Amino acid sequence: MSEGATEATVSYNPFEKRNLTHPTTNIDTLIHLIKGSLGSGILAMPLAFKNAGLWFGLGATITIGLICTYCIHILVKCAHLLCQREQIPSLCYSDVAETAFLAGPDKVKKYSWWARFSIDLFLVVDLIGCCCIYLVFVATNVKQVVDHYTNSDYNVRFYILCTLAPLICINLIRKLKYLTPFSLIANLLMGTGVGITLYYATHDMPSVSDRPAIAELNRMPMFFGTVIFALECIGVVMSLENNMKTPQNFIGCPGVLNFGMATVVVLYTSVGFLGYLKYGDETKGSITLNLPVEDFLAQAVKIMIAVAIFFTYSLQFYVPMEIIWKRTQHNFNEPRDFAEYAIRIGLVILTVAIAVALPNIGPFVTLIGAVCLSTLGLMFPAIIELVTYYDVPGYGCCYWVLWKNIALILFGVIGFLTGTYVSIVEFTENLEEDLKSLI
Repeated sequence: MSEGATEATVSYNPFEKRNLTHPTTNIDTLIHLIKGSLGSGILAMPLAFKNAGLWFGLGATITIGLICTYCIHILVKCAHLLCQREQIPSLCYSDVAETAFLAGPDKVKKYSWWARFSIDLFLVVDLIGCCCIYLVFVATNVKQVVDHYTNSDYNVRFYILCTLAPLICINLIRKLKYLTPFSLIANLLMGTGVGITLYYATHDMPSVSDRPAIAELNRMPMFFGTVIFALECIGVVMSLENNMKTPQNFIGCPGVLNFGMATVVVLYTSVGFLGYLKYGDETKGSITLNLPVEDFLAQAVKIMIAVAIFFTYSLQFYVPMEIIWKRTQHNFNEPRDFAEYAIRIGLVILTVAIAVALPNIGPFVTLIGAVCLSTLGLMFPAIIELVTYYDVPGYGCCYWVLWKNIALILFGVIGFLTGTYVSIVEFTENLEEDLKSLI
């Protein structure tokens, strides 16, 4: 890099070049970040601890939370450096990968298109999968309450279908700024619901000696996939950072990211530890399903959390819709509003159809976590940093950046392979049971 180019790079401030019509404040971004992380995954944490053991689950969850947060730091830090180096105001996740590969060593330049396509594909599959999972959580909890008070027994698929009309309405909102009130309401409801759930979990608790400290090795992949799914919010991170009024406050100390992820990890660890300690082998896929059916407060919790997760759908939906619209908008004539609304409605219908077809949530959660989030949350940030820093400023003393990123990639590959295998086996078994019940 020439001296003149270096001076131009240093003087270029990408944050000053962003032209945002509806920027989000630090508080807005924190609310969205917590909401993007604090979804249905928190309800599955006791089941994750069941698959890991009480004390191993505690230590492993905190460790995975730190690793996930660190990988987000890597991605955002590389994005800032590439924006400054290439004099670009902002980059989405796939833009970061493509730009890094194009500016990297000659041998990787030809893979820039593959990097962009792979990340966009995994993001769409991951977040559409999350939306489907959210619908099943909402329907399952609402079904329990309705069945209790009406003595009915409608299939959970019926309740999933009932979400279609309100989902279409809320997902016609196109600006992230206007989704902030829904995220705030969702955070309040989720926080209240989780607080009450912890109250139930801490009532008449058994001794920690009654629960195994570590589970069988063959159950660990289910734990890994569930925790990665629960904690990883990398799919929405770049969209949140790109929409900030003060993006320089996103990372750093304390920073929006650190504060938000610390809050999320503490909540997830608490729910997982206390939930499994309370219910043991009786722990279900969602801790709300363990709450007493006859208790009015417990029923209220299920409704609060169902509404919170319903509102979270819109934030998860925002990124895949943004990716798909960018790739398809040039095919439509101006004005394009009708086409965008049609795609939004079509995607919502698709998620509802998938949730209706696959309402058994456990293996689906692990599969999404293992396949998409091991790739997006662990492997790709490490690869992007390797390409970005191959000569500026280098890999550090004893090439520690190189060895650290190789370790992250291997960790992601192990989680990808083991989690995928276990979830596919369980998914196949449950699908066979569903087919038999239908016949």
